[in-house]
Amino acid sequence: MTKIKTFADLTKMRNDLQQTQALVDMADSSESVIQIKVGMGTSGIASGAKAVMDFLIEALEKRNIEAIVTQTGDMGYSYAEPTIEVKKPGKEPVVFGYVNLLKADEIIEKYIKRSETVEGIIPVNYHTIDN
Repeated sequence: MTKIKTFADLTKMRNDLQQTQALVDMADSSESVIQIKVGMGTSGIASGAKAVMDFLIEALEKRNIEAIVTQTGDMGYSYAEPTIEVKKPGKEPVVFGYVNLLKADEIIEKYIKRSETVEGIIPVNYHTIDN
């Protein structure tokens, strides 16, 4: 348990708890908010998923876009790591592969903000496509 030594420590603890509660409250109404899951399995982490997740959190906040960014395990697309799944309210989730910081920025600007198609979508039926 964290020891509180100063008023600043107490204030930081309060702010952290309020931030956590806000996430819980947002999760209760998650169908009305953009949800982004970042694949943080071993291959995702090794490919840079942590940096992508940090970038998404910062960039969405700076642009005042209300979204929930969470991590998930391996999504089954190890060949295309880092991968993220974006679910816009009322839409089916879309999985993007090979997401670096530039691609993450493009996904925010084009797909999330303007609903434009962005290259790098992994088809839902990629297992069943005949070669």
